[in-house]
Amino acid sequence: MKNESAIVILAVVFLGSTFALADSSVPKSYPLSKCVLSDEKLGGHGEPVKVTSEGTDVYLCCKSCLKDFNKDPKKFVEMVTDAASKK
Repeated sequence: MKNESAIVILAVVFLGSTFALADSSVPKSYPLSKCVLSDEKLGGHGEPVKVTSEGTDVYLCCKSCLKDFNKDPKKFVEMVTDAASKK
């Protein structure tokens, strides 16, 4: 019984720290909580991907979004700057 309790406690601690790490790379000052391409929650697919374009940091939910971002970076930078100005 003690071993089962220890395993449950370790699992809860591990899962809690995993979720905290997923969002830790996105600064609290970043104006969006979702990817500008996929509309998925940042951190929902693991570590968000940071891209800097025109001096603005843009966070994407995953590496797969990077290809589409590079097709029209100005459009996505504008989405971030617009959101920042509304905050």
